[in-house]
Amino acid sequence: MLALASTTITVYRGTTTDAWGDEADTDTPVLTGVVASITEQSRRVTTRDDPTPRIVRYAVGRVTAGTDISDQDRIRDERTGAVYIVEAVSSMSSPVVAADLRLDLRRTT
Repeated sequence: MLALASTTITVYRGTTTDAWGDEADTDTPVLTGVVASITEQSRRVTTRDDPTPRIVRYAVGRVTAGTDISDQDRIRDERTGAVYIVEAVSSMSSPVVAADLRLDLRRTT
């Protein structure tokens, strides 16, 4: 991993149907102890419709290239216990080294 690791994570995947027929996430771990970097940041944003500035918080994670992680997986930060949903997975191409996977995260707890 090229980024400075700050934690380890557990990756959860899968859904089930509850007693009422609604889809619910399962807590089935796919990977555990994955070395990762998670940073939470904030940004001041405005829109044309509403020029009042708002503060938006978001999180970005990085894991080693080739890690089995995909959109809509959930990850749990093993250091803090925070749970995030993976909204997007991307990677920069490099002819020299396998670049880390970038995870756009949304915190759920």
